[in-house]
Amino acid sequence: MKRVAIVQSNYIPWKGYFDLIAHVDEFILFDDVQYTDRDWRNRNLIKTAAGPKWLSIPVRRGPRSRLINEVVASDMEWPRAHWLLLAQTYRKAPCFEDVAPALERLYLDCRGDRLSDINRHFLEGLLGLLGIPATLGRAEDYGAVGAKTERLVDLCRKAGADEYLTGPAARAYLDESLFDRAGIGVRWFDYSGYPEYPQAHPPFDHHVSVLDLIFNTGPAAARYLKSAQYLKSAQRSAPWPAIS
Repeated sequence: MKRVAIVQSNYIPWKGYFDLIAHVDEFILFDDVQYTDRDWRNRNLIKTAAGPKWLSIPVRRGPRSRLINEVVASDMEWPRAHWLLLAQTYRKAPCFEDVAPALERLYLDCRGDRLSDINRHFLEGLLGLLGIPATLGRAEDYGAVGAKTERLVDLCRKAGADEYLTGPAARAYLDESLFDRAGIGVRWFDYSGYPEYPQAHPPFDHHVSVLDLIFNTGPAAARYLKSAQYLKSAQRSAPWPAIS
């Protein structure tokens, strides 16, 4: 049985995004859909002494109808700027010294300007650090047709999926009957119940980038995921892996 999730790529997403990836056989980046401004595609939140702060990739202006995979960064100075801000923000975090070399390399090795490629670069690097084995696919490679749920069903069919895993927000628009007719089961992922971890600057905030978890817990980060029960990395205490 093959389980698939289909989600737009995000920049340094929160821990729930990585947990969803850990629960499927293939995670398909749904980037041949319309790009939305002020969304998670090119930005995410980090925790600072002044509260949550947006870390945003600057992108070139374009038509409102452009797709996510058509968006490009407006300059390539942002990786170094983001890393310097992260280093300044988390330099006193418990595991900063352990994780900083791998994360700095992840930022300084980011050289592409296409947003989809940038997001994939960070997803692959962070999945490696968390010890999550994953197959990342691209929706455009499958040539799915149809609108809304029909397209998701066609994408699942072409990917050979028996089950589609999706978050609770999809209840507002997903037509489960179309999956039923295609013989594909739908399972809803629950993002509630995550344990808190040592996080500076209360109150605790679950909805920040997974980088916050990594800086504060280091090699123990995977223990705070729902997938920890079957991730070998959740049993690891040291050392922190290098990014290849």
